[in-house]
Amino acid sequence: MEILLAAKAGFCFGVKRAIKTAYDTAREIDGEVATIGPLIHNPQVVSRLKEMGVHPVEGVKGFHGNTLVIRSHGVPPSVYVDAERAGVHLVDATCPFVKNAQDYASLLREEGYRVVIVGDRNHPEVQGIMAYAGDQAYVAVDAEDLGGLGKVRRIGVIAQTTIPLERFRSVVSHCLEIAGEVKVFNTICDATRIRQEEAQDIARKVDLMLVVGGRNSGNTTRLAELCRETGTRTIHLETVLEVDPAWLEWVEKIGITAGASTPEWIIREIVEKLHHLQESGEGAGGTAPQQEQN
Repeated sequence: MEILLAAKAGFCFGVKRAIKTAYDTAREIDGEVATIGPLIHNPQVVSRLKEMGVHPVEGVKGFHGNTLVIRSHGVPPSVYVDAERAGVHLVDATCPFVKNAQDYASLLREEGYRVVIVGDRNHPEVQGIMAYAGDQAYVAVDAEDLGGLGKVRRIGVIAQTTIPLERFRSVVSHCLEIAGEVKVFNTICDATRIRQEEAQDIARKVDLMLVVGGRNSGNTTRLAELCRETGTRTIHLETVLEVDPAWLEWVEKIGITAGASTPEWIIREIVEKLHHLQESGEGAGGTAPQQEQN
């Protein structure tokens, strides 16, 4: 059995930066330190932060400590105002690429454009960007979501940083049909695009594709969706405890990728487990694994 591990699996730049910021803050600051929401979408990393005394809270209101770390997804401008009024020190771990999207949203709003954000309305990154884009901001996960927008004089389009490029293109194309003027800022993180393309390329070469990361991670879920689109059996798992020997039946090649918030040690444990199963022959005999359902 051959294992193909994606070169871009695991932490991206923004996540590495956020985790280092949180760890450094916990070591250097006396008093209570918390994060506004989970620092990243990975339960295992959040648990390790809790062991260091850094726990997630909903926001400034109700927080009685000294220091709050802004998570990688960013926050609305109102959080900065609330923190100043409450005398709470903010440490900003917002991903720089998310910060760019926030800045472009503000610019488009100030220039009089109706801002369209391509992304998931329920994702914290998009919710933060919406606050910069103004009350008229419109969120579309794909071109079909633009049906209720109607004709608009000027549209400005930006994207959630982890959205697939093809989805962004389809929304931009539709905006060209309904607006007299369209201004576009491609705010998709390039590392996300490369990770997605690499994952699909590996999926086409293997019998089974494993996508590792938190089930609450939007970018990991999208990786799994893109791998399934290739027709290859794809399983989204969080930790090594979920690895099933039955997966190895009739499998000559396994591909592995991981979301941007997945730590290297989790990926390494899964690879080591697969090697152990191969050497011990525990995966021999049985029924062929079924593709995981959404």
